Amino acid sequence: MKIISSLLVALLATSTATLPAYAADSKAASASAQTTQAGIDWRKDNNVDAAFAQAKASNKPLFLYWGAVWCPPCNQVKATIFNRQEFIDKSRHFIPVYLDGDTPGAQKFASQFKVRGYPTMILFKPDGTEITRLPGEVDSERYLQVLTQALNTTLSVQDTMKLALAGSKNLKDEDWSLLADYSWDDPEQKLVPGKELVPTLLKLSEVSPAGLHATRLYLRGIYAAASAKPGQTVPTIDKAQATEKVLKAIADPKTARDNMDLLSNGAKEITEFLTTSKSEQRIKLVNAWNAALVKLADDASISKTDRLGAIIAQVSLASLDNAKPEAALQKEVQKRVGLIEKATSDAYERQSVVNAAAYALGGAGLLDDSDTLLKAELKRSHSPYYFMSTLGSNAKKRGDKVAAANWYEQAYNAAKGPATRLQWGSNYVSNLVDLAPNDDARIEKAVQSVFGEAAKVDNAFYERNRAYLEKMGKKLTDWNKEGKHQVTYQKVRTQLDGICNKLPANDPQKSVCQGVLNKS
Repeated sequence: MKIISSLLVALLATSTATLPAYAADSKAASASAQTTQAGIDWRKDNNVDAAFAQAKASNKPLFLYWGAVWCPPCNQVKATIFNRQEFIDKSRHFIPVYLDGDTPGAQKFASQFKVRGYPTMILFKPDGTEITRLPGEVDSERYLQVLTQALNTTLSVQDTMKLALAGSKNLKDEDWSLLADYSWDDPEQKLVPGKELVPTLLKLSEVSPAGLHATRLYLRGIYAAASAKPGQTVPTIDKAQATEKVLKAIADPKTARDNMDLLSNGAKEITEFLTTSKSEQRIKLVNAWNAALVKLADDASISKTDRLGAIIAQVSLASLDNAKPEAALQKEVQKRVGLIEKATSDAYERQSVVNAAAYALGGAGLLDDSDTLLKAELKRSHSPYYFMSTLGSNAKKRGDKVAAANWYEQAYNAAKGPATRLQWGSNYVSNLVDLAPNDDARIEKAVQSVFGEAAKVDNAFYERNRAYLEKMGKKLTDWNKEGKHQVTYQKVRTQLDGICNKLPANDPQKSVCQGVLNKS
C-alpha cells in the first residue's frame, strides 16, 4: 500500500529513555515493543563510514535502515518486524545501522547510498557491495525469509539477475526468491535503469521456473507497466492473455496471500491497464479481485495495516469509471476501519494504522469520519504533523481552501527535525500556491521561512531535501510564469542567491541550490 509516506533530530536510540515520547495512554501499550527492540545493537551515531569499517573488520554484512519518526511504513516495520525475536536474533549476524533522515549528515549519506524513500532497507557485504534492497511491504514472515536468504547468499541480487537473464540453469530457488522479492518499486534501485524496468521484470518472469516466483515477477511486471511513466519502455502485452493470468493468480488463496502487497497496491492500476471501461472482462476482473481482497481483509494473520490496505484497494476498484462508492461499501469500510483502529494500541502501529484508516475513509467519500479519526489522533501521536497534512488534504478535497491552507501551515509549524521541516515547509508552500495564489504576502513569508531554515542546515540540498526544495522551486517558477508575482518572486530569489553564494565553489550543493528556482 503506497500511502505517502519518514526521523526526528537523531538516530533512534534503542533504550526507552531516548525513544520518542508518547502520550500516557500509549506508553504502556508500546513498552513491550520498545523493550524488545532494545535487543538490537543499532549503531547510534551517524558515522556510516565507521560502521562499514566495523563490518569489514568483523567480516559481517551491514544492514542499513533509513527511516523517519513520522513515516507510517517505518512505524509499521518497527511494529511488525524489528520487534520480533527472530529479527533480533538475526541482527547478531550483521552490523545494524539505524539512520534517521534528520540526523546531521544523513541526507548526504542518503545521496551516497541512493536511498530516498522512507523506509529503505539495504543489506551490504562486508566490503560495502550492495547485496539486496529488502522489501518493506511484505509481511514479517516473508521479510524474515528474504533476510535469511540474503544473509546466506554468495551472490548479489544484481549478479543473480545477470545470470538469470543470460539463461543460467544453476540458480537455486533461493536466488529466484531474492529476485522476486527485491524492492523493485524503489525509484533508487540499482539493478536496471528505470526505463527498462518493465521488460526486465517480464523477461525474468519468463525465464524463471514456473511457480510462486515466476508469478510474482509477472505481477510485478504488469503492475510496473500499468504505472509506467513517460520515457519508460513498455513492450507489447497481450492484455486478454494477461488478464487471464492475473485472474488465475488472484483466484488461488495461497498465491493471493503471498502477493498481498501487489494485490492491494495494484488493483486499480492493473485493472484499468488490462481492461476497458465497463467491459465484461473488467467486471469479471473486478469481481474476482474484490473476492480476494475480502479474504485478505478478514485474514487475522496479516498485519492491521495490510488488512486496511485490502480495504483501500476495494475502495479504489469501486472508483473505477468515475463511479462513487455505494452506501453498502461505505458502511463496510466504517465497520472494518472502526474495529481495526480500536484494536490498535501500540504507538508505532497506530501511526501506520490510523494513516491507512484515514485514507480508506477519505477514499470512500467519508471525509468527516476521516477528520474525526485524525483529530483525535493529534493528541496521542508522536508525530501529529503528519496527520495535520492529511487533514489539509481532506479539506482540499472538500474545496475548503482556507481550512486546507491553515492545516498545511499548522503541520509545518509543528514539524520537528531539519529535513522533516524542510519537507513540510516545501509542502506548505506548494499547497499554498494552489490554494491562495493571489496571497503574495503569505506565500513570500512561507518561502522565506523555508529558505531561512535551509540556510542553517548542512546538506540542505542533498537527496530528499533537494527533491522537495526543487519541487517547491518549480511550483514557484510556474506560479510566476507570466510575471504576475515578480516582486515576491524576486525577493525570495535574492534570498536564495545569498544562500547559494555562501556555499563553496566545489560543493555539489552549490549548483543544486542555484537551480532550485531555475526549473520549469
